[in-house]
Amino acid sequence: MKKITIAIDGFSSCGKSTMAKDLAKEIGYIYVDTGAMYRSVTLYALRHNLFNADGSIREEELKAQMKNINISFQLNKTTGKPDIFLNGENVEKDIRSMEVSSHVSPIAALPFVRAALVAQQQRMGAGKGIVMDGRDIGTVVFPDAELKIFVTASAEVRAQRRYDELKAKGMEANFNDILKNVEERDYIDSHRATSPLRKAPDAIELDNSNLTIAQQQQWLYEQYRKVAE
Repeated sequence: MKKITIAIDGFSSCGKSTMAKDLAKEIGYIYVDTGAMYRSVTLYALRHNLFNADGSIREEELKAQMKNINISFQLNKTTGKPDIFLNGENVEKDIRSMEVSSHVSPIAALPFVRAALVAQQQRMGAGKGIVMDGRDIGTVVFPDAELKIFVTASAEVRAQRRYDELKAKGMEANFNDILKNVEERDYIDSHRATSPLRKAPDAIELDNSNLTIAQQQQWLYEQYRKVAE
């Protein structure tokens, strides 16, 4: 098997991270959750009062503080998958809250945030043997990736998955609020000026609305083998 770069893009809450994590573990690749990186910047901004009362971002203050935001991944020996750390603190659970979810798209639309994180992501993947998921991996971060997947599912299915995930973690969840958030994020992610969410021309589309995790994992592994063998 030759070592390749695998880019998995798609809408929020469509299972990209689960697919990417499981594939990376199965084939011995490094996994990078870029969405978690943008969520970590959002968490930092929330903790440092960089949002105004109307939800707008104090952009100049955040831009000045980007140098203080250190994001890294460390393997969780219990799960066998990487957790994300913000300035040395494990924030894997904190970044999944509805508060972060409702603020992340405007943060991710900021050109200076994207530039900083894309540069870091490209450094991570310079040696190939990496699975990375996000919104612009196949179009901006790794346009030359050997395997590009674009994942989609209905908004209702994605909202239900997010609801179930939050409830399973013992966190508060309201289905209608989550559905509204999913639809708002779809619009912002698809219409932002910098690196909008779109399917790369050479990406393979997967609608996993009616697939089990096992079925989509099997499908993804088959796509990997076609390219890597």
